[in-house]
Amino acid sequence: MKRIAVLVSGGGTNLQALIDAKGRGEIPNGVFAAVISSSPDAYALTRAANAGIPTFVVNRRDYSSNREMTVALTALLREQGIDLVVLAGFMYILTDELVQAYPNAIINVHPALIPSFCGAGCYGLHVHEKALAYGVKVSGATVHFVSEDCDGGPIILQKAVEILPGDTPEVLQRRIMEQAEWKLLPRAVSLFCDGKLQVDGRIVSILD
Repeated sequence: MKRIAVLVSGGGTNLQALIDAKGRGEIPNGVFAAVISSSPDAYALTRAANAGIPTFVVNRRDYSSNREMTVALTALLREQGIDLVVLAGFMYILTDELVQAYPNAIINVHPALIPSFCGAGCYGLHVHEKALAYGVKVSGATVHFVSEDCDGGPIILQKAVEILPGDTPEVLQRRIMEQAEWKLLPRAVSLFCDGKLQVDGRIVSILD
């Protein structure tokens, strides 16, 4: 049974999708051992507590830099015996200490089809604003392993979502969450916990 930590910063909708998937029996070989928030006010902590998951806060305001926060976060993950780290709306760029401690064991969901609309500054509604401004006909979501490069790690799963006339960033964001993020993230976590993800350089293979 893999011990999973979910890192959050806000409302925790992706966390809720994971909790719901676990409740449906879709992540049989993983247990949510910790939810760690960068803010003590994040509603995601309430979602975790309601599901009986231990909660922790590593408040960004308590640290002088992202690196200092990352070192503290990595120490906490090790103390909790974590096998898989899931970034679910975590709003800070973590430094390489975490990647080195958990190679190919940190999963992030990005609300676009990487390599489109990703990298520095592409987070939250900004991603959907860029997609709409560019005029693309489809967007979607990507679940990938985290590397030292922002949004540059090996891709695990992707799903395209149609952009419709009249879409606003908020409407598109919701559709991508419902049709892609909330489906892909639990599946990727389950595949990891089942030992079915094999990484060879940038290529991720899903084993039978």
